[in-house]
Amino acid sequence: MLILFAIAIAAFGDAEAVLALTGKMPSGFALQVGGLTVVALGAHMVVRRWAAYADPLILPITVLLSGLGLTMIHRLDISDAKEHAGVPSIANPLAKGQVEWLVIGVLVFSAFVIFVKHHRWLANYPYVLMAGSLVLLMAPAFFPSTYGAKRWIYIGSQTIEPDEFTKISLVVFFAGYLMANRDALALVGRKVWGVSLPRGRNLGPIIAIWVVSLLVLVFEVDLGTSLIVFGIFIIMLYMATERTGWVVIGLLMAAVGAYAVGSTSANVEGRINGWLHPMAVFASTNSGASDQQAQALFALGHGGFFGTGLGQGQPWLIGFADRSDWILAPFGEELGTAGVMVIIMLYVLMAERSLRTSVRLTDPFGKLTAGGLAAALILQIFVVIGGVIGLIPETGKALPFLAQGGSSMVANWIMVALMIKLSDAAGRTDLEPAPDPAATLTISAEEIAAARAEMEH
Repeated sequence: MLILFAIAIAAFGDAEAVLALTGKMPSGFALQVGGLTVVALGAHMVVRRWAAYADPLILPITVLLSGLGLTMIHRLDISDAKEHAGVPSIANPLAKGQVEWLVIGVLVFSAFVIFVKHHRWLANYPYVLMAGSLVLLMAPAFFPSTYGAKRWIYIGSQTIEPDEFTKISLVVFFAGYLMANRDALALVGRKVWGVSLPRGRNLGPIIAIWVVSLLVLVFEVDLGTSLIVFGIFIIMLYMATERTGWVVIGLLMAAVGAYAVGSTSANVEGRINGWLHPMAVFASTNSGASDQQAQALFALGHGGFFGTGLGQGQPWLIGFADRSDWILAPFGEELGTAGVMVIIMLYVLMAERSLRTSVRLTDPFGKLTAGGLAAALILQIFVVIGGVIGLIPETGKALPFLAQGGSSMVANWIMVALMIKLSDAAGRTDLEPAPDPAATLTISAEEIAAARAEMEH
């Protein structure tokens, strides 16, 4: 019922937007809604068959966010076709391609749920995942840059954004590494000014991740990926060790790295200046300066609390809104602050369900993986939404499920599949009978000492 409700919200939203823009119902509306319903219910049946004890809210939230993304992309396609008819790169419709990527994402999701029997299977390959992740992270440095950043791998006419996949594989690697080294990281060290700091030898992994993040930032000018990768590791370190020393060290290293790169990279410096002075673009003589930040703020202000209504805003003024993280601004204009808060709460609820799974699981690897996925989702949402509303510099990361992009869509459905398998394991654990105290053999320390003395005698 929740999935059908999610489909209905997206369908009514699409109908409202198209009616407002064209005055008639969209062509093939019933077929489109029916097709998406079949896809969503197919994913539901896969979960019911192969992950029957999974959390019941994760999949409906994913379907709702994906449906809202399709609605806004379709709405922007219509406006772009009207306003930019002579510019094929902008007027080219994207909704059909996004539907295709959604179907591919659901198929990959279903294959993961069916063939990965248990999440602990992933614990067998942490270093393989780490090596693959590092290769994928550095690969875009050897390809041409787009809009000042090297974030994509080009294969013919297709592009792949590898960082969307590496955030998941790095979470799995971090969980495996921290599970194996938790005691050394948590129990050994010294106190400085009341803060427990780790040993120098245990700083190796964090320094390595810090260096990788800086390299990504320097050579690929990908601020968002650097923040997310480094942030995930620090958060998971704290989850595994509960030592504030790691957080302090992580924040200091992040600040040093951000300052060093920000003062030497022209592209990063430009993003920071655009964030600090978004309206300066209208008085600038630099024809290459972007007005996206300013137009996004205008859109959010125009929408007010309840919005202008779907199809009744002016989102085409934000360049490439349907092709980037700026897609949140049209939601803010046409659904208002109330609509944006609903979207944020959907993301927060998904992360909360993953954290709830982490608490319920009994194995350390599963706990850390579920918590790491929640951290990855929240960090990406903070980086993207913070950039759009002007809280932090804009980074160019995709908003999960809402923004157009095949890599983002498929990778986030894989993330949801892993959440489903983790929550299914947690549900099965809850159903296991508690151990019978009468059947449990307990031996006191005195008995152990007496037995040892007898054996030695």
